[in-house]
Amino acid sequence: MATSRAPLRFAEAISATVSAARESGFFFDFDGTVAPIMNDPDAVLPVPGAVERLGALAELFARVAVVSARPAAFLRDRFSGAPGVRLFGLYGLQTVVDGEIRNAGEAEPWAPVIRRLVADAARDLPGKVLVEDKALMVALHYRADPALRGAVERWSSAKAAELGLAEQLGRMVVELKPPVHGDKGTVVEAESAALARAWYFGDDLSDDRAFEALRTREEGDPEFVGVKVAVANSETGDELARQADFTVAGPADVPAMLDEIIRAFHGNRQTQ
Repeated sequence: MATSRAPLRFAEAISATVSAARESGFFFDFDGTVAPIMNDPDAVLPVPGAVERLGALAELFARVAVVSARPAAFLRDRFSGAPGVRLFGLYGLQTVVDGEIRNAGEAEPWAPVIRRLVADAARDLPGKVLVEDKALMVALHYRADPALRGAVERWSSAKAAELGLAEQLGRMVVELKPPVHGDKGTVVEAESAALARAWYFGDDLSDDRAFEALRTREEGDPEFVGVKVAVANSETGDELARQADFTVAGPADVPAMLDEIIRAFHGNRQTQ
């Protein structure tokens, strides 16, 4: 039977990570984690200092990645200043390799279905619902009128059943995507398979899959250390925070936490 480990202390988590830097990695959600949540998704930028800190981590540790529901092209634009950061868009349905976007082959046949869905959503849903076309996914944002949540979720569930799509609930949003096996957890599982330490920073319901991937790895490998960091919010943050090792108050506080890790890395090298 698997046993849970004792609660981590922040200093201990950092020490364990920097002492095995060549076998350590950091994984981040985007919206609500290293960027604010905004009504206009296209207007969102990383918080000041986030790109620089992720770029610095990528130079010091084995792997740094952003794992997001955003299209890979969006992430590539936002993180052009940190070329060492790996980018996974649409929950891993897209990746950026040598600057080029690669789609998961099993998802591409669903593109015509998504196009039809976008048209249906624009026709059927109230005007305050923002229909975000992501080519291989569609996101239905009801942040402009939270009272529309029930209507959006009912419509989404009916369409998912009709078209054979998968649903993902989030912060004032419902996403419909191809029924292809994969989520933030499967990305983190694959990308951290060769690591001895892995951190994941997230804020939303989909991030619990990544947390679960770290817990599962720890249960099977007592030498592995998974560090779960929840970025607080009043919408979905409580549920994720209960699963986390550490919590930060918001995206603007993430760079300061990363600064502590970067300073510890350099301090550790000076003492060797």
